[in-house]
Amino acid sequence: MEGPFKYIREGNGTVTRIIRMGTRKSQLARIQTDSVAEKLKELYPDLQLEIVAMSTIGDKILDTALSKIGEKSLFTKELENALERNEVDLVVHSLKDLPTSLPPGFTIGAVLQRENPHDAVVLHPKNAGLSLDSLPEKSVIGTSSLRRAAQLKKRFPQLVFENIRGNLNTRLKKLDEKEDFAAIILAAAGLKRMGWESRIGQVLGPEDCMYAVGQGALAIEVRARDRDILEMVSVLHDPDTVLRCIAERAFLKQLEGGCSVPVAVHTEVKNSVLYLTGAVYSLDGTDCLKDTMQTNIDLHDLVHDGAGERAHVGVTAHSLPLLALDAAEKLGTDLANLLLSKGAQDILTTARQLNDAR
Repeated sequence: MEGPFKYIREGNGTVTRIIRMGTRKSQLARIQTDSVAEKLKELYPDLQLEIVAMSTIGDKILDTALSKIGEKSLFTKELENALERNEVDLVVHSLKDLPTSLPPGFTIGAVLQRENPHDAVVLHPKNAGLSLDSLPEKSVIGTSSLRRAAQLKKRFPQLVFENIRGNLNTRLKKLDEKEDFAAIILAAAGLKRMGWESRIGQVLGPEDCMYAVGQGALAIEVRARDRDILEMVSVLHDPDTVLRCIAERAFLKQLEGGCSVPVAVHTEVKNSVLYLTGAVYSLDGTDCLKDTMQTNIDLHDLVHDGAGERAHVGVTAHSLPLLALDAAEKLGTDLANLLLSKGAQDILTTARQLNDAR
């Protein structure tokens, strides 16, 4: 086995290798990593796991909008540095935090079954029972996402949208203990994983707000050379989630979007057909280009030799048919090219310049 792995000697003299899992320090990140650790322990009962938690740039800079920090790997860089230095053997991420281009030598070895990817409205206790439609005019809604703000400004022009930063605990505290916000917008998946589903006042469907690329899915990043680790985690791949997220990531990559531009998606798999809706928005939501494309994906197709030798937008999935993986990636690229041919680049460039000038 390659790399300076960590081993322990048991009382009976057997030597066991410890797999070190890197994660962010936030409560949600720990819950997500613990859930992955549980799944691995179920599959490999003899596995020894050690969780290594660390802070990232995104965790440390809390007074600046994410879109203004100008760093593509806000929540991943420190974790990837630890992976590169062999301090950890794998890293658990929220897939939406992972850039579409990974550093050389790294790959996503597993994309787990997606939780609800939609956004949710969490209301100030005094507004319990209301929705974005029924809140008083000029109510202030907190969100740290340009994507959410752009779509919701267009859909709910009577409301005011302002930036709110911090982890889930911090944002909920800011909402509940002050009168600054009538409601905040958060990912439904994070609220559910934290056990705070009861705080969801409204789940926003695609007609109100499409979600971020990879939202709701967990990813395990590994060193591409560690074939044994790659093989170990690959059993956690959820085929539908993998294909949906590859299409979404290919769409974003082709658009060269990131945190600083409003790009949104919606995907579903029905009867071996993968549907992808993608959109780009101006910062105020007034300009929007949106379209839907589909492709056939046959998961019962024969897995071709060499299927796992090539990553698809950073995802290595040996167990899935190469034709399905290629089709998903092509779908994302084709939809991005369609929007670019209609003028998406102008919208994105303007959005980026306006955001930088703020």
